[in-house]
Amino acid sequence: MAYEITIGDGALEATFVPEVGMVGNSLRHNGEELLFQRDGLAAYKEHGSVFALPLLHPFANRLSAWEFELGGRQVKLDPDSPIAHRDAATGTVIHGLIAGSSHWKVIDADRNLLTAELDFAAVPQYMAAFPFAHKVRYAASIAQTTLTVTFSVIATGDQRVPVSFGFHPYLTLPGSDRREWQLEIPVASQGVLDERMIPTGETKVIAPGELDGPFGDRTFDTSFPTVYSDGPDGSSRAFSLADGNRKIVLQHVSGYPVSQVYASENSDFICFEPMTAPIDAMVSGDRLNWVEPGGEFTATFTISVE
Repeated sequence: MAYEITIGDGALEATFVPEVGMVGNSLRHNGEELLFQRDGLAAYKEHGSVFALPLLHPFANRLSAWEFELGGRQVKLDPDSPIAHRDAATGTVIHGLIAGSSHWKVIDADRNLLTAELDFAAVPQYMAAFPFAHKVRYAASIAQTTLTVTFSVIATGDQRVPVSFGFHPYLTLPGSDRREWQLEIPVASQGVLDERMIPTGETKVIAPGELDGPFGDRTFDTSFPTVYSDGPDGSSRAFSLADGNRKIVLQHVSGYPVSQVYASENSDFICFEPMTAPIDAMVSGDRLNWVEPGGEFTATFTISVE
């Protein structure tokens, strides 16, 4: 059985599995599960089938090409590799390269804080697919009823490192009808996608509050390249879902200007996905972040329960 670490000593508890991709496999409020389990931990470990709270690195969502030039280096992803995942519907590579990774090392763990690192450059299979030397650090903490997730990319070689990671939390409200959930989706623009779900470069403006309201029968697999922000710190307005019992609030605290929202037909979940760059940024270059040698890029989001 995989080794789990639980943090939180009050109403909110979170469990992570470092040896299976540092996935957050549970978030419980007063004992009730707030992360939809889909096919569970075994499917995530064996096939990269995302569930609960997975990390998407080194790229979030889809790429338009399996081979491309990036920062003067050639990236060649192998469709037959167990670390590269093909989206069955579009044929595109999706959700990064370290899903279910067993290479995470726990640095610190106590009742309210968990820190782990993965040395990407030390895994030949990873470097063959994505030849940029770096390590990543994952810190999760709980204070009262807020989970804070901070993720960093540290460039460890002599080459700058592109940054396009994200997270894919499957949020759910147990014991209530999803059609009656109230949503808040604070986005300023929606990306136009082609038949492979890749951005065309066109966007349309979303008015404040336009997407708020009952979940109803709505579905999403939607790119929102601009999230409304408040104040000089760049923090976003909160994404949320609520029923009569509780409200789950996800906030892009720093480093996440982009969101993807996903909810399939009749799903008992909705995913508000914080992303550091738009879909396909590693191929298109659109707002792609870079870390210079010896430098570090850090992004933070929170999930709170009210």
